[in-house]
Amino acid sequence: MANIRDVARHAGVSAGTVSNVLNRPSYVNAATREKVLSSIKELEFVPVANARQYRPGRERTLGFALADMGNPFFVDVALGAEAAAKEFGVGVMIVHNGEDPSREQQNLDLLVQQRVHGIMITPVDERNPRLEELIDRGIPVVYVDRISGDRPCCSLATDDFAGGKLAGEHLLHLGHTRIAFVGGSEISRQVDQRFDGLVDAATSTGLSAPEIERIDVPSWKFAEGRNAGRLIAERPSEERPTAVFCANDMLALGVLQEFVLDGISVPDEISIIGFDDLDWASAATVPLTTVRQPREELGRTAVRMILDEIEQGAAHEHEHVIFEPELIVRASTGPSPKLRDSAPSALLV
Repeated sequence: MANIRDVARHAGVSAGTVSNVLNRPSYVNAATREKVLSSIKELEFVPVANARQYRPGRERTLGFALADMGNPFFVDVALGAEAAAKEFGVGVMIVHNGEDPSREQQNLDLLVQQRVHGIMITPVDERNPRLEELIDRGIPVVYVDRISGDRPCCSLATDDFAGGKLAGEHLLHLGHTRIAFVGGSEISRQVDQRFDGLVDAATSTGLSAPEIERIDVPSWKFAEGRNAGRLIAERPSEERPTAVFCANDMLALGVLQEFVLDGISVPDEISIIGFDDLDWASAATVPLTTVRQPREELGRTAVRMILDEIEQGAAHEHEHVIFEPELIVRASTGPSPKLRDSAPSALLV
């Protein structure tokens, strides 16, 4: 059976370079990496997952690769993971990927280099082949806030479609007939799922089908919410939506701030609903109606799942956990102006 030195000789590189290709591929230029991978395939070299050397007596450590720590949602998930890890007596090494696929690749290599016992990840790029390589090597991986699809690993997420539908049904029952959705299709599949839930609510409630428009933004960030709010505010009042559903709370808070600065009354003129239920949502100038995700519970559950896989090894059965979202109604949503003006007394009951 070929070993790492055989591969190195065949490829004309050092054993260290072969190790880097296996453990830190982003450190090796593409041409050399392909040459080593070709030798690995030709010699049928199979790295042994159990050969990853942990120092005797070393405390068990987990890795957590977060898509964006600038987003408070991911910070709350990480806090939940850290709290659970402390209860179990394990450490957590957290890396920030900044919504950058290349940075994600480098940080995954870093976690492997640090010999963590398993990796939890909110992936920037769900199709990153590096994740599949880690799983193939026997490194436990848990997808957090994402479903792993066909990959043989654990995953957990909130039902984004159901959350979008909750938001849509709430707005429809308040009589809104012109709804804007703020969220970019390029950000994440979750944005599309939340939008699809809104559309499903519009077609399945039996109420009058509303006009739904989609305002694409390039990120989840507060500033993009303000930009979307400005686009709406610049329209004549009769051409504005009566409600805005944002793909997350950061966008919703940005829209809310822009409306307040432009003198648009929320919810009297336009209702706003977000998604996540960040701590900031209830403290906003107009407390934000939103769809709650169990943020810290996502992190806690991820730790439990990955420790279970580490302990059970080959006997472990992968889990795919879906949390149900919850509608949290606050002051930022109210009856549509038309419905309020036509039946004010009934709406006060």
